[in-house]
Amino acid sequence: MTALPKKTAQKLGLVIDLDTCVGCHACVVSCKEWNTGGYPAPLSDEDAYGAEPVGAWLNRVHSFEVTAPDAAARIVHFPKSCLHCDNAPCVTVCPTGSSYKREEDGIVLVDEDLCIGCGLCAWACPYGAREMDPVDGVMKKCTLCVDRIYNDNLAEEDREPACVRACPTRARHFGDLNDPDSAVSKLVADRGGYDLMPEQGTKPVNQYLPPRPRDADSTRTPRLDPIDGDATPDGILGWLDRALERLG
Repeated sequence: MTALPKKTAQKLGLVIDLDTCVGCHACVVSCKEWNTGGYPAPLSDEDAYGAEPVGAWLNRVHSFEVTAPDAAARIVHFPKSCLHCDNAPCVTVCPTGSSYKREEDGIVLVDEDLCIGCGLCAWACPYGAREMDPVDGVMKKCTLCVDRIYNDNLAEEDREPACVRACPTRARHFGDLNDPDSAVSKLVADRGGYDLMPEQGTKPVNQYLPPRPRDADSTRTPRLDPIDGDATPDGILGWLDRALERLG
């Protein structure tokens, strides 16, 4: 089994704002595109337009209708990928050491050359964040675009995960959550960011920002006064009404 580092110099991770995510799946597509063209082996995509398509995706967005007792119903879009946990059960359960957590930045990765495709890490992960590649027979997962964030050949503004770069509403943020003065740490403190399923004891690095509260009547259209059936419309509508009467 693989041991976890006692501490990491950084805790690189994502902060996801559930209030501004619109469920457009731009993060999902950009993740697929970047990782298919770069990181160790392409993500499989078999029979993509056929009756039974199969493939591996490292990021997914789930949508839920949520009804609070004191507010109107709303749709919450919930992006999900590896949370790079401090107490990652996917690492400690791995029999070959292919799953590991880096001491320098806290990113959880898979060494595909050591992976035997046993699937124990997927069973151990309470978030369902790992995917077995049906073609390569090895486990795939979010890498926080480790081949992108340290890539000196990219412009500085592009050295962030592809999903963060692609998000049109800036619902995804990337940084060091071990640094209390970082932008992501301040965002979590200001908005009350929280762990996903803290009862599991995995201590996820990624944080979620809750949707902002809304009034019960905030989504309702104001009621319009009834139209007097005998009233004559004014302006352009009146002119159009008279012109149609002459034609008829």
